[in-house]
Order: sequence, then structure tokens, then C-alpha cells
Amino acid sequence: MAEAYIYDAVRTPRGKGKNTGALHEVTALSLATQALQAVRDRNNLDTSKVDDVYLGCVSPVGEQGSDIARIAVLNADYAESVAGVQVDRFCASGLEAVNIAAAKVKSGEAEMAIGGGVESMSRVPMGSNGGSWATDPSIAMKTYFTPQGVGADLIATKYGFSRTDVDAYAVQSQQRAAKAWKEGRFKKSIVPVKDQLGATLLDHDEHMRPDTTLQSLGALEASFKMQGEVMPGFDGVIQQRYPEVEKVNHVHHAGNSSGIVDGAAAVLIGTKEMGDALGLKPRARILGGASIGSEPAIMLTGPEFVTKKLLTKLGMTQKDIDLWELNEAFAAVVLRWVQALDLDMEKVNVNGGAIAMGHPLGATGAMILGTVVDELERSNKERALITLCVGAGMGTATVIERVN
Repeated sequence: MAEAYIYDAVRTPRGKGKNTGALHEVTALSLATQALQAVRDRNNLDTSKVDDVYLGCVSPVGEQGSDIARIAVLNADYAESVAGVQVDRFCASGLEAVNIAAAKVKSGEAEMAIGGGVESMSRVPMGSNGGSWATDPSIAMKTYFTPQGVGADLIATKYGFSRTDVDAYAVQSQQRAAKAWKEGRFKKSIVPVKDQLGATLLDHDEHMRPDTTLQSLGALEASFKMQGEVMPGFDGVIQQRYPEVEKVNHVHHAGNSSGIVDGAAAVLIGTKEMGDALGLKPRARILGGASIGSEPAIMLTGPEFVTKKLLTKLGMTQKDIDLWELNEAFAAVVLRWVQALDLDMEKVNVNGGAIAMGHPLGATGAMILGTVVDELERSNKERALITLCVGAGMGTATVIERVN
């Protein structure tokens, strides 16, 4: 079986996901196109050697529908022979796309592929694609459906994280992201988003609030208390599934939850032989990936289980991992993962995460993988594990190893 090497990883800045954001007038197709063009241009890539492009997208409707991966390939002026497919595993779609690309390379079905993702949350609002899980009683009642925010509050309640705990983590995310930007830790991967005339629209993560303090976060009202306690009363659903929880402590709000943003990412993956033929230098190898299902009401604990699954599959232990990266969907998700695996917080999300910079659903997994590739090189570390919690109770993970 061939090895899958990472040759490049790019991402756009994350733009605020509302009509005042810098990327609101930029379509998802344009974001994906610019990411693909950057991969081509940075590597002087003969795109006819790319077998397929896999792009995560969580709301594949409207301008994000109709297989945006293939349309972006055409719009980016790649060779006509390059195929494209859209991938949806909720919040892990971007990482799943990378894992699929790597699996294709390892199996020999592809010699060069791109995995990535895109989401314009300002133009295609979250949940636009509908679905039966939240609306069809035959499945909603069976799975004790609750919104993710209420599930995150359940994690905080069940595992003992206070409002101060989750707010303190949010402040840390902001501080780490601000430091990373100040020190230029993202500059190797960032591709500025430009308009049709070539003028730069955004060259930095727009969602960041580096002046965030415990005091400023303390003034924010809990975002999911109304959903839980009043209408439609999801706390009652939680207590049916988890009768030991007498009362849900609603601690999450906009300041300690992932930001709604726009963005795209792309990761170039190939065999050693194809890389050599194209004059490319490998930066890291993908040792393996995995996904797993977890309990769907609490929903967001999948990273714990997929981490254990993947490390076992690879014959590795936690001591083999130098950096840990978990998407900051909600602060309690990270705190529970760290608690469950007894991780060193100094090795977790060292450059901040989605609480500070935002979570463009379909793209985030590929974005944070690229961030870790850069950080392994910068800090002279060897291996990293990247993972995300996933809607409906799942987890997806990838382990990479730097190539010296």
C-alpha cells in the first residue's frame, strides 16, 4: 500500500458569517476556487496529474449545491480531467474529505488528490439544507434529539465544568490565536481572498476578539437556556435520556462557542512517486484516519472515542502524539476531551481555535489540519492528532507525521 504525503495546505482567512462580514459578497464557489488556484500556483502544479478533488460542505444547497467541488475545479481552470465530489459529515466534512483523499492515494486509486472544504455561512445559513433528524418525530424522539448547544451544556453539567471554566478556556483561545497571528504562525497557509479585480478583501481572521476577558464574557447571557428550559424545552428531553442530570447548567454563549464564519481550505495529497515526478517536497505523511459513532443526544463526545480508536488502529499511544488539535465547537467539548484523555493543555490547540477564529463548517477540518502541519514544522515536533466532534453523535480524526 502506498503512503499518502501532504505536499501543501492552504486556507482563506475566516470572514465574519453575517452580512457585515468582509466575505459576505464572496460566493462559496469563489472561496473554493481561490483555494484551489493557490494550491496550483504555489506548487506550479500540473493539474492534469490531480485525480480528484474532495470538498466538505455542510449545507450543499443553493450556490453551495450541485457538487461545488467539481464546479470549483472547472472555475479554477484545472485540467478538465480532474473530477470533484462534495462531502458531508457535518462539522468534520473538511477532515473527512482529507481522509478520503488520503485513502484513495494509499489504495492506489489516485496518485494525487486534494481534500478540503468550503462554507459560506453568511450566504447559506446553517441548517438551510433541512433534514429529517430534527423535524421527523420518528427519528427525533428515537434519538432524543437536542440542539448542539444544549448538548454542549449537558457536557458541562455532566462532567463538572462551570461557567467560569468554559469562559476561561474561551479567553485562552483568543489569547493564543492573537499570539499566533502576531508571530506570523499562520502566514505559510493563509491565502488572501480577492475580488474580481484582484483587490484584497480579507487577509486575516476577522472574527477574533483579542481583548476578550472573563469580565466581558461574564456579561453575556447563556445562548441555549431558552431552548432548554422554555421553548421547546429540550432540558426535558435531556433528562429522559440522562435521568441522573437533575438540572442542566446552561453555560455556553456566543463568546465561548465557535464563531459563524465563511472560508475555504485545500490540502494537496499524493504518493511519493508522483510528488517526485512533479518536483514537490513532502511536508508530512498521513498515518491514518478514522470515524466513529457516539451517543446522539449528548452528541459532542465523539472525539474521545475516535481518538482511542485511531491510536489503537495505528498501534500508538498518547505518548506518540506531540500536538493535539480539536475543533472548538464549544468550550466544554475541548475541556471534556482533555479530561477524558488526561491531556496536557499546553499541547492542545496551541494556536487557538474556532472560539477565536470561527468554524466555517465544511472547511474547518482541513483548515486545522493545515494549521498543525505548519506548527509541527515551526516547533520541530513530529506527530499530531486532529479531530472534530460531529452532529448526530460522531467523531473523526487523523494522525499526521512531519517529514524532515
